[in-house]
Amino acid sequence: MAEHKSGFVSILGRPNAGKSTLLNALVGQKVSIVADKPQTTRTAIQGVMTTPEAQVVFVDTPGIHKSDSAINKRMMDAVRASLEERDLFIYVVDVTKQFAEGDEKALSVLREAGPPVILVLNKIDALPGKHQMIPLLDEYQKRRDFAEFIPLSAATGEGLELLKAAVLKRLPEGPEYFPEDQFTDQPARFLAAELIREQILAATQQEVPHSTTVLIDKWEEAKRLIRIYATIAVEREGQKGIIIGKQGSMLKEIGTLARQEMEAFFGVKIFLDLHVKVESAWREKAAFLNTIDWRTMTGRDDN
Repeated sequence: MAEHKSGFVSILGRPNAGKSTLLNALVGQKVSIVADKPQTTRTAIQGVMTTPEAQVVFVDTPGIHKSDSAINKRMMDAVRASLEERDLFIYVVDVTKQFAEGDEKALSVLREAGPPVILVLNKIDALPGKHQMIPLLDEYQKRRDFAEFIPLSAATGEGLELLKAAVLKRLPEGPEYFPEDQFTDQPARFLAAELIREQILAATQQEVPHSTTVLIDKWEEAKRLIRIYATIAVEREGQKGIIIGKQGSMLKEIGTLARQEMEAFFGVKIFLDLHVKVESAWREKAAFLNTIDWRTMTGRDDN
């Protein structure tokens, strides 16, 4: 019998490189929210790809950035933790952007990395010609020896099978760590909060997305219906007004779209009750940050 392979693979890179889109494409299921805003991912998120021959646990991480607030420091802690006890790394680069000082600093995170690193040149679908990625590739190869480089588009799937094959051939023999029908380590409560936040990111601009988070206050689960009561926290009254919108129009739109996403994800009808509150400077408050981390998230279940 052929050996069964398994392992843990961290996905790293700068903000907006397309890491979450890549994770979802690899797993074949939406497990991480996606937005055209930097720092969308705030913690490490596992996505599990299971085949008859192997099981790969991919770990999506926050974009590598400057830690200038308490929440950003926690995000970078998640990045550094993702470097420990891994079998392989995937470093994702946006090929539509030129190499800059921030890329140099981001690469320094991998300086002490022992396992192989695959360089993924993402968003090739946005290039008129593939030859345009060559100068960027040269910049990265000057700074580190990569095990392999793979041009792909996480959005269209082009090159995705090449990446999967490159990952599988480098993994050790090992067992399944998760049941074959499990595709993430996140609890349903956290996934619901993230799906709401995804709609806020899509609907709002400028400083509002980074100043917003979602808390699940109450969860009532029946056979064919889940009732979810959630609070959207912002830092200022003006942001609260933007989220609510004229006569509640923005909040209603966010709630409708989030509910539709949840119904598709959970496969049952969803009742969603949303409220907005001001939590001044919440990004600097350790106790509050614990309430939005799924590992310490508070709330009440009524089943």
